[in-house]
Amino acid sequence: MTITYQDIWTLAEQKDGRLHSVSFELLAWGRKLADDRGSRLCSIVLGDGLADEELQRLFAHGADRVIVVQNPALAVFLVEPFAAVLQHLVKTFSPEVFIASATTTGRTVMPYLAMKLHAGLTADCTGLTIDPETGHLWQTRPAIGGNIMATIKTPDARPQMATVRPKSAAPLPPDPARSGELLRMDPPAELLRSRIRHEGFTPDESQAVTIEDADVVVAGGKGVKGTEGFKLLEALAVRLGGTVGASRPPVDLGWQPYARQVGLSGKTVAPRLYIACGISGAIQHLAGMQTAKTIVAINSDPAAQIFSVADFGIIGSVFDVLPALLEKLPPKEA
Repeated sequence: MTITYQDIWTLAEQKDGRLHSVSFELLAWGRKLADDRGSRLCSIVLGDGLADEELQRLFAHGADRVIVVQNPALAVFLVEPFAAVLQHLVKTFSPEVFIASATTTGRTVMPYLAMKLHAGLTADCTGLTIDPETGHLWQTRPAIGGNIMATIKTPDARPQMATVRPKSAAPLPPDPARSGELLRMDPPAELLRSRIRHEGFTPDESQAVTIEDADVVVAGGKGVKGTEGFKLLEALAVRLGGTVGASRPPVDLGWQPYARQVGLSGKTVAPRLYIACGISGAIQHLAGMQTAKTIVAINSDPAAQIFSVADFGIIGSVFDVLPALLEKLPPKEA
């Protein structure tokens, strides 16, 4: 029997009964793919305790159909039951494309699922488009350390699977008038078995706010010249109510922890304000921050690549510019 593959799927994520922001970012990616392909856009939700009002947000942000599987065994992410349920859904509905966010969940379950389905998977994509001639998914991602961009196709296996980086697309503006089909399914009990038990969750409290969630990121590169230089960035970040980030060289040199690295090999951020201090603007770094709403670049080299994406550029030494800024800014209220 010939299987007809249809629909574009996105994997929603939730915690404690609330949808994660990546669920809506994925719908922005999927909406264009579905429109170009002439398909429905379907959001898959695995979890427990999600109210109908929360699920309706998926329709408002672009979904045509929402398939929900709720069970206490799915309240927290465990790869075996999640993959088993997703495999069951794929076999039942035969999607053409299935995309997820490159979060801990997506990076864990999608390779596992692809192996179970004997499907192809392209990780950490920065671009997804439909080939107008064949209808295949073109999946673009950095390769060879970010020095080239590779476009990958999986013309034979279905579904075509990919993960995309969080913050790489803004959610579509919500339309409360949109509606769609809400389909609830009960998972067979045998799919919920797991050899792993969830014991608890310990948050990273080393930063008051993570760089992914910060409204303001003050990031430093090799031009900051060391840990002492980063103290200036810390002071500015505190004054602006933000946090500190870094390009790869300061992390490799031990000036900053990996949790603060922005770029292809670090985190992707999209803050309201991104201040790049002493960062040259290598393509690997730009890929992690160029979706920021406003970018300010401070660099003594007028030819630095960072100025090509900056909304405001200051040609000068970080050690001259930042003290002047701190002098003009009012102290942060306690």
